[in-house]
Amino acid sequence: MATPVLQLDQLEKDYGDGLGLTPTTLEVNAGELVLAVGPNGAGKSTLLGLCAGLLEPSSGTVAVVGAEVGSTAARAATSVIPDHPALYDDLSVWEHAEYVARLHGLDDWETRGADLLDRLGLADRWDGLPSRFSRGLRQKTSLLLGFLRPAELLLIDEPFVGLDAPGQRTLVELIAEAVGAGATAVVSTHQLDLADRASRCLGLRDGTVVHDGGAGREVVLRLTAV
Repeated sequence: MATPVLQLDQLEKDYGDGLGLTPTTLEVNAGELVLAVGPNGAGKSTLLGLCAGLLEPSSGTVAVVGAEVGSTAARAATSVIPDHPALYDDLSVWEHAEYVARLHGLDDWETRGADLLDRLGLADRWDGLPSRFSRGLRQKTSLLLGFLRPAELLLIDEPFVGLDAPGQRTLVELIAEAVGAGATAVVSTHQLDLADRASRCLGLRDGTVVHDGGAGREVVLRLTAV
Protein backbone atom coordinates (compact mmCIF):
# COMPACT_ATOMS: atom_id res chain seq x y z
CA MET A 1 0.00 0.00 0.00
CA ALA A 2 1.13 3.56 -0.68
CA THR A 3 2.55 5.51 2.21
CA PRO A 4 0.03 8.05 3.58
CA VAL A 5 0.96 11.64 2.80
CA LEU A 6 0.29 12.67 6.39
CA GLN A 7 0.50 10.43 9.48
CA LEU A 8 -0.22 11.47 13.06
CA ASP A 9 0.54 9.05 15.87
CA GLN A 10 -0.73 10.09 19.32
CA LEU A 11 0.15 13.69 18.45
CA GLU A 12 -0.45 16.04 21.36
CA LYS A 13 0.10 19.71 22.17
CA ASP A 14 -0.46 20.84 25.74
CA TYR A 15 -0.19 24.59 26.31
CA GLY A 16 -0.96 24.13 29.99
CA ASP A 17 -4.18 26.12 29.84
CA GLY A 18 -6.64 23.51 28.62
CA LEU A 19 -6.09 24.48 24.98
CA GLY A 20 -4.06 22.71 22.30
CA LEU A 21 -4.55 19.23 20.88
CA THR A 22 -5.34 16.02 22.74
CA PRO A 23 -3.56 12.80 21.59
CA THR A 24 -4.58 12.33 17.95
CA THR A 25 -3.90 9.48 15.55
CA LEU A 26 -4.96 9.64 11.91
CA GLU A 27 -3.75 9.21 8.33
CA VAL A 28 -4.42 11.30 5.22
CA ASN A 29 -3.81 9.83 1.77
CA ALA A 30 -2.84 11.31 -1.57
CA GLY A 31 -5.56 13.25 -3.35
CA GLU A 32 -7.70 13.92 -0.27
CA LEU A 33 -9.21 17.34 0.39
CA VAL A 34 -9.72 17.49 4.14
CA LEU A 35 -11.47 20.31 5.96
CA ALA A 36 -10.50 21.02 9.57
CA VAL A 37 -13.48 22.77 11.14
CA GLY A 38 -14.72 23.78 14.55
CA PRO A 39 -15.40 26.83 16.74
CA ASN A 40 -12.70 29.37 17.55
CA GLY A 41 -10.11 27.83 19.87
CA ALA A 42 -10.99 24.28 18.83
CA GLY A 43 -7.39 23.44 17.90
CA LYS A 44 -7.43 23.81 14.12
CA SER A 45 -4.42 26.13 13.85
CA THR A 46 -2.54 24.05 16.41
CA LEU A 47 -3.15 20.92 14.34
CA LEU A 48 -1.88 22.58 11.16
CA GLY A 49 1.09 24.12 12.95
CA LEU A 50 2.15 20.73 14.27
CA CYS A 51 1.76 19.12 10.85
CA ALA A 52 3.85 21.91 9.31
CA GLY A 53 6.61 21.55 11.87
CA LEU A 54 6.04 25.08 13.10
CA LEU A 55 5.05 23.92 16.60
CA GLU A 56 6.83 21.47 18.86
CA PRO A 57 4.53 18.64 19.99
CA SER A 58 4.23 17.77 23.65
CA SER A 59 4.23 14.10 22.63
CA GLY A 60 3.59 11.90 19.63
CA THR A 61 4.88 12.13 16.07
CA VAL A 62 4.03 13.54 12.65
CA ALA A 63 5.31 12.18 9.32
CA VAL A 64 4.92 13.72 5.86
CA VAL A 65 5.40 11.31 2.93
CA GLY A 66 7.03 8.95 5.43
CA ALA A 67 9.58 11.53 6.62
CA GLU A 68 9.70 13.06 10.08
CA VAL A 69 8.09 16.49 10.15
CA GLY A 70 10.73 19.20 10.09
CA SER A 71 13.12 17.10 8.03
CA THR A 72 14.33 18.29 4.63
CA ALA A 73 12.15 15.72 2.84
CA ALA A 74 9.03 16.71 4.78
CA ARG A 75 9.61 20.43 4.23
CA ALA A 76 10.21 19.89 0.52
CA ALA A 77 6.88 18.08 0.24
CA THR A 78 4.83 20.62 2.20
CA SER A 79 3.47 24.01 1.17
CA VAL A 80 2.13 26.04 4.09
CA ILE A 81 -0.25 28.97 3.62
CA PRO A 82 -0.64 30.51 7.11
CA ASP A 83 -3.57 32.52 8.44
CA HIS A 84 -1.32 35.60 8.60
CA PRO A 85 0.78 36.06 5.43
CA ALA A 86 4.53 35.78 6.08
CA LEU A 87 6.14 38.18 3.61
CA TYR A 88 9.32 40.25 3.32
CA ASP A 89 9.04 44.03 3.68
CA ASP A 90 11.52 44.88 0.91
CA LEU A 91 10.59 42.40 -1.84
CA SER A 92 8.02 43.02 -4.56
CA VAL A 93 5.37 40.45 -5.43
CA TRP A 94 7.41 39.18 -8.38
CA GLU A 95 10.62 39.13 -6.35
CA HIS A 96 8.81 37.01 -3.75
CA ALA A 97 7.77 34.63 -6.53
CA GLU A 98 11.30 34.40 -7.94
CA TYR A 99 12.75 33.78 -4.49
CA VAL A 100 10.33 30.91 -3.79
CA ALA A 101 10.82 29.44 -7.27
CA ARG A 102 14.60 29.43 -6.99
CA LEU A 103 14.47 28.13 -3.43
CA HIS A 104 12.64 25.07 -4.77
CA GLY A 105 14.79 24.68 -7.86
CA LEU A 106 12.15 25.67 -10.40
CA ASP A 107 13.69 26.66 -13.73
CA ASP A 108 10.55 27.29 -15.79
CA TRP A 109 8.39 29.15 -13.27
CA GLU A 110 7.64 32.46 -14.99
CA THR A 111 4.67 31.19 -17.01
CA ARG A 112 3.04 29.62 -13.95
CA GLY A 113 3.82 32.74 -11.93
CA ALA A 114 2.27 35.05 -14.51
CA ASP A 115 -0.84 32.85 -14.72
CA LEU A 116 -1.28 32.96 -10.93
CA LEU A 117 -0.75 36.73 -10.91
CA ASP A 118 -3.54 37.11 -13.46
CA ARG A 119 -5.95 34.69 -11.79
CA LEU A 120 -5.46 36.26 -8.36
CA GLY A 121 -5.90 39.80 -9.66
CA LEU A 122 -2.29 40.77 -8.98
CA ALA A 123 -1.13 41.37 -12.56
CA ASP A 124 -1.01 45.13 -12.08
CA ARG A 125 0.66 44.76 -8.68
CA TRP A 126 3.58 42.57 -9.75
CA ASP A 127 6.18 45.22 -8.83
CA GLY A 128 4.41 46.45 -5.69
CA LEU A 129 5.55 45.83 -2.13
CA PRO A 130 3.13 43.57 -0.23
CA SER A 131 4.13 45.39 2.96
CA ARG A 132 2.05 48.30 1.64
CA PHE A 133 -0.88 46.17 0.50
CA SER A 134 -4.27 45.67 2.09
CA ARG A 135 -4.96 42.48 4.05
CA GLY A 136 -6.69 40.95 1.05
CA LEU A 137 -3.84 41.68 -1.37
CA ARG A 138 -1.28 40.30 1.08
CA GLN A 139 -3.39 37.16 1.31
CA LYS A 140 -3.45 36.86 -2.48
CA THR A 141 0.34 37.22 -2.54
CA SER A 142 0.60 34.43 0.02
CA LEU A 143 -1.64 32.24 -2.14
CA LEU A 144 0.52 32.98 -5.18
CA LEU A 145 3.60 31.73 -3.35
CA GLY A 146 1.84 28.72 -1.84
CA PHE A 147 0.56 27.46 -5.18
CA LEU A 148 3.63 28.39 -7.22
CA ARG A 149 5.93 25.86 -5.57
CA PRO A 150 5.50 22.09 -6.02
CA ALA A 151 3.95 20.26 -3.06
CA GLU A 152 2.51 16.89 -2.16
CA LEU A 153 0.84 18.34 0.94
CA LEU A 154 -0.92 21.70 1.22
CA LEU A 155 -1.60 22.99 4.73
CA ILE A 156 -3.86 26.03 4.50
CA ASP A 157 -5.08 27.97 7.55
CA GLU A 158 -8.16 30.23 7.22
CA PRO A 159 -7.34 31.21 3.61
CA PHE A 160 -10.57 33.07 2.84
CA VAL A 161 -9.98 35.87 5.36
CA GLY A 162 -9.76 39.23 3.60
CA LEU A 163 -10.42 37.86 0.12
CA ASP A 164 -12.97 39.47 -2.19
CA ALA A 165 -15.50 37.30 -4.01
CA PRO A 166 -13.33 36.77 -7.13
CA GLY A 167 -10.38 35.86 -4.91
CA GLN A 168 -12.48 33.33 -3.00
CA ARG A 169 -13.62 31.69 -6.24
CA THR A 170 -10.05 31.52 -7.53
CA LEU A 171 -8.86 29.98 -4.25
CA VAL A 172 -11.47 27.22 -4.49
CA GLU A 173 -10.40 26.55 -8.08
CA LEU A 174 -6.70 26.42 -7.18
CA ILE A 175 -7.26 23.98 -4.33
CA ALA A 176 -9.46 21.78 -6.52
CA GLU A 177 -6.87 21.79 -9.30
CA ALA A 178 -4.04 20.87 -6.92
CA VAL A 179 -6.05 17.99 -5.42
CA GLY A 180 -7.12 16.87 -8.87
CA ALA A 181 -3.46 16.68 -9.85
CA GLY A 182 -2.78 14.34 -6.91
CA ALA A 183 -1.82 16.68 -4.07
CA THR A 184 -3.32 16.39 -0.60
CA ALA A 185 -4.85 19.47 1.03
CA VAL A 186 -5.81 20.06 4.66
CA VAL A 187 -7.70 23.33 4.98
CA SER A 188 -8.85 25.04 8.17
CA THR A 189 -11.85 27.24 7.48
CA HIS A 190 -15.17 28.45 8.84
CA GLN A 191 -16.58 29.06 5.36
CA LEU A 192 -18.67 26.71 3.28
CA ASP A 193 -17.02 27.28 -0.10
CA LEU A 194 -15.17 23.94 0.01
CA ALA A 195 -17.72 21.94 1.98
CA ASP A 196 -19.23 20.16 -1.01
CA ARG A 197 -15.86 19.53 -2.66
CA ALA A 198 -14.12 18.03 0.37
CA SER A 199 -13.64 14.29 0.56
CA ARG A 200 -13.36 14.35 4.35
CA CYS A 201 -14.02 16.55 7.34
CA LEU A 202 -12.16 16.69 10.66
CA GLY A 203 -14.30 18.31 13.32
CA LEU A 204 -12.43 19.63 16.34
CA ARG A 205 -13.75 20.81 19.68
CA ASP A 206 -11.64 21.69 22.72
CA GLY A 207 -8.57 20.22 21.04
CA THR A 208 -10.18 16.85 20.33
CA VAL A 209 -11.21 15.36 16.98
CA VAL A 210 -14.93 14.71 17.45
CA HIS A 211 -15.70 13.92 13.80
CA ASP A 212 -13.61 12.22 11.12
CA GLY A 213 -15.76 11.40 8.15
CA GLY A 214 -17.96 12.87 5.46
CA ALA A 215 -18.09 16.57 4.68
CA GLY A 216 -20.90 18.66 3.18
CA ARG A 217 -22.49 21.92 4.25
CA GLU A 218 -24.75 20.47 6.91
CA VAL A 219 -21.82 18.66 8.53
CA VAL A 220 -19.64 21.78 8.53
CA LEU A 221 -22.42 23.97 9.94
CA ARG A 222 -23.06 21.48 12.73
CA LEU A 223 -19.40 21.18 13.65
CA THR A 224 -18.75 24.92 13.68
CA ALA A 225 -21.77 25.74 15.86
CA VAL A 226 -20.81 27.12 19.26
